[in-house]
Amino acid sequence: MEGNRPKRRKDKYNPYTIFEKDGQYYVSFKDGQGVSHKLEISKALYDTFDAFELNDLVYLNVVDRHIEQSEVWENTLNMRAMKKSDSMEEIVFRKLQTEKLHKAISELPEKQKKRLILHYFQALTYVEIAEREKCSTRAVEYSIHGAMQSLKKFFEKN
Repeated sequence: MEGNRPKRRKDKYNPYTIFEKDGQYYVSFKDGQGVSHKLEISKALYDTFDAFELNDLVYLNVVDRHIEQSEVWENTLNMRAMKKSDSMEEIVFRKLQTEKLHKAISELPEKQKKRLILHYFQALTYVEIAEREKCSTRAVEYSIHGAMQSLKKFFEKN
């Protein structure tokens, strides 16, 4: 191939090739009879073809990496569809742990409790909490760290 061509993974379904030679942009392709053609195109059209190729590559990578490649049989689908229910012991244990956590949080100082809840249960960042409370990010971080240490001590003790 002549000229500078963008580095791409070869795809048998791509009917054209783009390249640049001596500051000019070209697209080459074969017509229905298998005759090769080379046309000069504008920079804008070259960039558009290039963007299309990149988008196609992104899609092909998604298919290769994230879409399941193995065969899926009916029994496999049924196994995945049915969520295994937790045993009664697991349900009771989780409920007791949740109650214990709520008791530990309720014993925290008000400011630590509020910041811990905002961070872990409402998914706010330190910066968002600091802006909301009009204080420094470091103060929020220190407060939440202190709350976590208090909770750790509570769980070690109980």
